[in-house]
Amino acid sequence: IRYEPYKYFGNFIPGCPVPTAIFITIVVVAIVMVFLKKTALGLYIQSVGINKRAARISGLSSSNICFLCYLICGLCAGIAGIVASSRIYSADSNNIGLNYELDSILAVALGGNSLGGGRFNMAGSIIGAYTIQAITVTLLAMGVSTDQAPVVKAIIVILIVTAQAPAFKAYIAERRAKKNAERKVKKTAKKEAA
Repeated sequence: IRYEPYKYFGNFIPGCPVPTAIFITIVVVAIVMVFLKKTALGLYIQSVGINKRAARISGLSSSNICFLCYLICGLCAGIAGIVASSRIYSADSNNIGLNYELDSILAVALGGNSLGGGRFNMAGSIIGAYTIQAITVTLLAMGVSTDQAPVVKAIIVILIVTAQAPAFKAYIAERRAKKNAERKVKKTAKKEAA
C-alpha cells in the first residue's frame, strides 16, 4: 500500500513517540468497556454467556445476542486488520495474522477468563495479551524458531484448560482437605503429648 497516511495506523504519527496502534487500542478498549459495563446489552451478553438456556427462559433472545457479539468481534477484527495491513510494505497475504487465533485464546485464558464462557475480565485479557507478547519476545530472544513458538503457547493453553477443568479442581480441593486434616491431627497429637 503506497498511501502514506494509511501507514500511520500501524506505525507512528510524525512527532509522536507512541505508536498509533496504542492510541487505537485505548480508544477501542474504552468504548467496549463502557458498552459492556454501563449498558443493559452488556448485562445481556454476560447473562447469555453464563447460562444461555436461563437467559432464553428469562426472555432474552440468545441467538440475537450471540449474533451481536459476532458483529462486535468482527468490527474489532476489522480494526485490527487495518492496523496489521498498514504495517505491510509488500504483498504478504499468506502470513498476515498467522497464529493470532492461538494468541487470542491464550490471552483470554491467561487473563483469568473461563474458556467455557460466562463472566469475563477485560483488564485481565489485556494483561494476558501483554503477557503473550512478552512470551513471544522472550522465545525469539532465546533463539526459539518461529515455527516452534506456537507449540510452547499451545502447551500453555493445554495447562490452563487442564487447571480450569472441574475434575482437576476437585482433585486439588481433595488434596488440600487431606493436608488440612493431617495438620489438624498432628496439632492435636502435639497438644496431647505436651
